[in-house]
Amino acid sequence: MTFRNLYCSVMAMVPTSSGTRSEARVVEVTLESTLKNVEVAEEVSRRVSVTAGFGSEAAFQIEMAVHEAVINAIYHGNKEDPGKSVILRFLIFEDRLEIHVCDQGRGFDPGVLPDPVAEENLMNASGRGIFLVRKFMDELNIETSANSGTEVTMIKRLNSEV
Repeated sequence: MTFRNLYCSVMAMVPTSSGTRSEARVVEVTLESTLKNVEVAEEVSRRVSVTAGFGSEAAFQIEMAVHEAVINAIYHGNKEDPGKSVILRFLIFEDRLEIHVCDQGRGFDPGVLPDPVAEENLMNASGRGIFLVRKFMDELNIETSANSGTEVTMIKRLNSEV
């Protein structure tokens, strides 16, 4: 499989958070739940970020946020079950990039995540993914359901100071 086969973009009218509709370019990739596909997600995010007009530092932040969100979806959400998919969807607006990562897992309560910078957690080998996404992106929303998995929505604005 080549990246060329994965990377496609279409124009669509999509609803915005204010309830209006806005035109966006849409790139969507469905990934099998294996950790090797994290690299695919990173490459697609890199290409989309550049297409959306982000500089190298912001593109790196976006790539790292996608990396963390996709690892969480594959490892924690879908439990690396290759029969389950992760949907990675990019919406490219004039002023921002909106990224959705959806898994087919049981969902989780983000409110019970331990604080990764608390002294007792500093030496833990994992547990910083959501923390990093919050630092790299302008907005983060996590919606979870026991029946339909988790959807992570990340927004990065052009000319953001994050």
